[in-house]
Amino acid sequence: MIRFWREFHKRSAMAHVKLYGATLSWNVTRCVAALEEAGVEYELVPVDFGTGEHKGPDHLARNPFGQVPALQDGDIYIFESRAICKYACRKNKPELLKEGDLKESAMVDVWLEVESNQYTPALGPILSECIIHPMLGGSTDKKVVEDNLVKLKTVLDVYEARLTESKYLAGDFLSLADLNHVSTTLCLGATPYASLFDAYPHVMAWWTDLLARPSVQKVASLIKPSS
Repeated sequence: MIRFWREFHKRSAMAHVKLYGATLSWNVTRCVAALEEAGVEYELVPVDFGTGEHKGPDHLARNPFGQVPALQDGDIYIFESRAICKYACRKNKPELLKEGDLKESAMVDVWLEVESNQYTPALGPILSECIIHPMLGGSTDKKVVEDNLVKLKTVLDVYEARLTESKYLAGDFLSLADLNHVSTTLCLGATPYASLFDAYPHVMAWWTDLLARPSVQKVASLIKPSS
């Protein structure tokens, strides 16, 4: 009974969390993956870029750069997707960061940095050229795509080697380092390069495992209409 009430109060305290942004943004859906995996009850609040809502005073109070996402948790406002993800895990499911274990948390930090500084910088331009630009009436710059495919394949070589040693990126445990890849990698499936992982069997096994998680399925359901 005590456990029940603790869980009840925890859920009640989380219910007022709001995530501002559109699911067209993989920065927003990056946060959705973390919030879902951490068991946070939240409301996804759209921000209308067409009317300039993102540059209005209300949203600038949430994110002074006029971008998405932004998270409101009571009187706490957080912007930048990766900071939001860390906050959600630190508050609700710290085992996704392996806090308290110096070696394991260091590995989580390493692969969080790899996602941010290696994986997404190579994949992001491919997604922009293949998905975003055509959506806005533009054309795909094949040279940009080809250059970044070379970069991405080099990154995936490292991932393949790493994933021969452990089930997940930071070790034999799921962490935020894995979840932060979800939003952009799902979008890769909407490009002509959806089969890219086929050449990397350990990366494919890792990704297939992630796809089976309810948190990832939730993100997939949100982005499917725009893919």
